[in-house]
Amino acid sequence: MTDHLVDARVPRDLLAFIAALPKAELHVHHVGSASPRIVSELAARHPDSTVPTDPETLADYFTFTDFAHFIEVYLSVVDLIRTPEDVRLLTYEVARDLARQQVRYAELTVTPYSSTRRGIDERAFMDAIEDARKAAEAEFGTVLRWCFDIPGEAGLAAAEETTRLATDDRLRPEGLVSFGLGGPEIGVPRPQFKPYFDRAVAAGLRSVPHAGETTGPETVWDALTHLGAERIGHGTSSAQDPKLLTHLAEHGIPLEVCPTSNIATRAVRTLDEHPVKEFVRAGVTVTINSDDPPMFGTDLNNEYAVAARLLDLDERGLADLAKNAVEVSFLDEPGKARIRNEIDAHTSAWLAT
Repeated sequence: MTDHLVDARVPRDLLAFIAALPKAELHVHHVGSASPRIVSELAARHPDSTVPTDPETLADYFTFTDFAHFIEVYLSVVDLIRTPEDVRLLTYEVARDLARQQVRYAELTVTPYSSTRRGIDERAFMDAIEDARKAAEAEFGTVLRWCFDIPGEAGLAAAEETTRLATDDRLRPEGLVSFGLGGPEIGVPRPQFKPYFDRAVAAGLRSVPHAGETTGPETVWDALTHLGAERIGHGTSSAQDPKLLTHLAEHGIPLEVCPTSNIATRAVRTLDEHPVKEFVRAGVTVTINSDDPPMFGTDLNNEYAVAARLLDLDERGLADLAKNAVEVSFLDEPGKARIRNEIDAHTSAWLAT
């Protein structure tokens, strides 16, 4: 648990409940999940990088002035992933960190274009993430699935390459379940990506673009209308449009909410102003996620603690929140039932003590 971010008003017994609560994580980035230890190890492997090699200095390095600065720093870490061995190490260690938080299932957002354009062989990349996925499930019990996302700042060439990698049966990894769109939103209109999402959905992938994080609700509407979004990454500005909230609630389209991330990137000024309360009041399904946790000095346990305070949740409320993520995930039904049962068993045992 990241103590410096956990509000003192969250009781310690509730923090302990959260720490042991089985969870699903639906909005977490592959490279953005690299811990300071792993980032420093990768930086030491590649000394021409600007990224600090001392884990203690990374906190300052990961202090962002705005979203554009965050993207700049994020891409400097992306540049550390240069070999299949780097990819495998990162993926396996991310799974280890998730398992420590009792994450039973995670849909990890992976940006293959960032690696293949740096010279990593596309087949070697796929093999590296799949090898790490299978090893992590066998050793930690955490099930990983992939969301391949287009880095919006790289334009349509990146969209074409990402779509090819996601839909080519000779390359597509077994764990791939969804297709996304990340990066900056300002100056990156969603409608231009419609042909690529159409191809991905036709190939059986689910649509989960980022939208409305640093732009207005019109970006969320575009993601729904043009990209066929089944879940929305962030969707923070949706609160500005009551009709949009009603649409999301009525059509069962969840928002993947990442509270601390939104503060770190200045998408929201303070946690107390975070619109998650408005989403819940409007009947929108929300899931709680960590986004790029080490970069934002958080983890999924901390995000649940933040949600407990903002939404005034007790143990049963937190269990229901955890089950939201399970229900709207792309895990198969037997897998969902298993995690639901674990959540119920943990909650019942906890309340019985």
